[in-house]
Amino acid sequence: MGVNRDAAWTLLCQHTKTASLRRHGLAVEAAMRRYANEFQQDEEKWAVVGLLHDFDYESHPDPESHPEVGARILENLGYPADVIYAIKSHADYLGLPRRTLLDKTLFAVDELCGFITAVTLVRPGKLVSEVPVKSVKKKLKDKAFARTVCREDIRSGAKDLGITLDQHIATVIEALTTVAEKLGLAGSESRVLKEEKIR
Repeated sequence: MGVNRDAAWTLLCQHTKTASLRRHGLAVEAAMRRYANEFQQDEEKWAVVGLLHDFDYESHPDPESHPEVGARILENLGYPADVIYAIKSHADYLGLPRRTLLDKTLFAVDELCGFITAVTLVRPGKLVSEVPVKSVKKKLKDKAFARTVCREDIRSGAKDLGITLDQHIATVIEALTTVAEKLGLAGSESRVLKEEKIR
């Protein structure tokens, strides 16, 4: 089996009912697409990895199950081994080495997507396109803000990609801007699409 974005979205929706988790999948998908283009990789495959990396999290949030349960589902559906490995390797506690650009990029963008989303939502305009890199870096130093986000994962993720933290943050902001409406990050006055229309 190859990878298909529509099939991946259907699978995500089957296992994830929470709007915020679906939006996180869409955010990571956008960041993976952006980097796939930059690294001249398979955009569809990278997008699917981003979309599905947490698809089992809602029903299996504990480290003993996530993302192992999801990996088994993907194996049974015939997803490629490199897709499954990348998804498994984003969970640091599994101790799997991140060997490929696909593995390293998923790890690098996962926490940062959530963090930039949080930064955007506390800004008056709620426009991700207007979030300065320096504001994200300032919030990274504030341990009380979005405290569940691992700062070290964000920093080491950029390092593993061979880019500066500033470059990494700017790239992910650009990526999220392309799907801002779907993420609810297109401004406080914008209408967030109903969940069934988020695609």
